[in-house]
Amino acid sequence: MNHEDPVLLHTEGRIRHLTLNRPRALNALNHTMVLRLSEALDEAEADTSVVAVVLTGAGERGLCAGGDIRSVRDDALAGGTASLGFWRDEYRLNARIARFPKPYVALMDGIVMGGGVGVSAHGSTRIVTERSRVAMPETGIGFVPDVGGTRLLGAAPGELGTHLALTGDAVGAADALLCGLADHYVPFHDLPALLAALNASTTAEGVRAAVERFATTAPGGTLAAQREWIDACYPADTVEDIVERLDAHGAPAAKQAAATIVAKSPTALKVTLEAVRRARRLDSLEAVFDQEFRVSSVAFTGPDLVEGVRAQIVDKDRDPHWTPATLAEVTDAEVERHFAALGDEELGLAAGLRA
Repeated sequence: MNHEDPVLLHTEGRIRHLTLNRPRALNALNHTMVLRLSEALDEAEADTSVVAVVLTGAGERGLCAGGDIRSVRDDALAGGTASLGFWRDEYRLNARIARFPKPYVALMDGIVMGGGVGVSAHGSTRIVTERSRVAMPETGIGFVPDVGGTRLLGAAPGELGTHLALTGDAVGAADALLCGLADHYVPFHDLPALLAALNASTTAEGVRAAVERFATTAPGGTLAAQREWIDACYPADTVEDIVERLDAHGAPAAKQAAATIVAKSPTALKVTLEAVRRARRLDSLEAVFDQEFRVSSVAFTGPDLVEGVRAQIVDKDRDPHWTPATLAEVTDAEVERHFAALGDEELGLAAGLRA
């Protein structure tokens, strides 16, 4: 094992460990990492001595902060297409994780955002700790939730997923469990013992029993108590109507949500709302990935992704100048353009599933 590799692979007993290994970049995913993870899953599935896969992140800060969006911005500015190839393989990996036939245990400790959700929240066994901060924050960089996030958020109870998709808010362990983004809570200090128990497991049933032995009740979250205003405000037809309802509701948290939303990219907000609602109606995760690839391909060529990453990651002035600047200026035709078929450039995961 080369400790400089961006993905570390090793086997303990009958458990194959995959460790995201870019701690200085908070394990942000690049194309090399995606391809290596895909190869590792193929190898783990074919190896009859392996009964489960465990995903972790190197360093102390978290599993994965998402895709390497600085590289995506550079690619867009250069007029390149490498990011489209990255997303093709990333979404294929996410779909592979969702259908992996052996237990796939993701330790979602610390920061888990964007692409980090994609490599963890589609797994069969998803573990959060008191340090977990889980989010799909794409609207804040002029992008739209992807990596299957529109399906995950669309499946959350009531309108919780719509709230998280538009605001980009991060949630802790209890709220991640409530929203269906995780399965079990294990205190951070118990993770070494959990890993030792997993390494001692010789069957899939033993892996599941080990997790259940360490799982306990998560500390209280905040979203359950906010369901009244969230479920009342977010079913509105448009983002403008949602913001209006939030402002008028009276709950301080609702007014704060409205202020958070209007600071995001107007185009990304409108496309996100449509994407989450369409994802609820699609009949497979693969169909959702096909839709997300269309959306990502269009967003990649627009002005807001480049500007959003500049403001948040490059210059860090937190002052993005969106184009167009207001929700009212984003037309229905512009939103619809993000969902148009790509012809020969389609991702085609749903077609492959049917075949």
